[in-house]
Amino acid sequence: MKFPRPIIAWAGCAAIVSLSASTALAQRQPPPTPEQRLDRLERQVQQVQRQVCPKGRPSDTAGFSDEPAATQSSVGTLDQRLDALERQVADMLRQSEENGHRLQTIESDLGRFRSDQQQRLSTLEQRINDADAAAAAAPAVDVPPPSTKPAARPANGKPKPETASVSETSTGEAPGVAQDDPAEDAYSQGFRLWDAGQYDEAITTLRAFTAAYPKHRRASYANNLIGRALIEKGQLQEAARVLLANYRNNPAGARAQDSLYYLGQAEMKLGQPGQACKAYAELDAVYGPSIRPELKKLETDAKSQAQCA
Repeated sequence: MKFPRPIIAWAGCAAIVSLSASTALAQRQPPPTPEQRLDRLERQVQQVQRQVCPKGRPSDTAGFSDEPAATQSSVGTLDQRLDALERQVADMLRQSEENGHRLQTIESDLGRFRSDQQQRLSTLEQRINDADAAAAAAPAVDVPPPSTKPAARPANGKPKPETASVSETSTGEAPGVAQDDPAEDAYSQGFRLWDAGQYDEAITTLRAFTAAYPKHRRASYANNLIGRALIEKGQLQEAARVLLANYRNNPAGARAQDSLYYLGQAEMKLGQPGQACKAYAELDAVYGPSIRPELKKLETDAKSQAQCA
């Protein structure tokens, strides 16, 4: 089939024009820069990776047989272990802060306890020093010589009982009759002052007696009367100290068990029935059957009042 010459001429012109246009376009576009070439290479590598590793990008060691590529499960396990370590560290920090706070509280409480004990010891030492000073400054006891005058007899010829004997028998602290015994006479004078309710004078006289005759058998009686006089005066803490000392310093003394009983009475007046019960329990444990019947009856009533178990 033959084409007309005008068509052939038109096609030839069009081919020449397109060739010249493409040549001109190629001449106008500059060559790609290194950055462009790198970008193109990276896109190509990413396409290859997506085809080879569809589940994710391989690790840096991919391709080596002795170092397998990381998987999503291993990454998840590492995340869980890191979370657990963070929680453990947080717990350790919290416990350390709590222990520090507890230690600070304990040190503060210990400091207050030491200060309180030091203050109480200082108060007790001051009271003891005051008592020693009062005993040293006590006036000498003038003991009258025993009277040789016979007692007056009533018309019927029978001796009249003295009123002092009734009071002494009821208290259990009655001084014995001793001829030419200045220690016994000194104690008797203190007892009579106590029995008459003159507690200040009785305390002074009895303390002078115990200072002059600390080993006398009446020392236990005298200290017990001092404690009871202090109870009557309302000086309960000082009374408790004197009574406890009389028991501890001379547990075999004639009035050591009485001092334990009156120690419980002082604690009751101080509003401490628990301490009173401890005093009564020690009285039972130490002396037991040797407690005098009248004292045992008083103790039973006192334990019931204190509601001792």
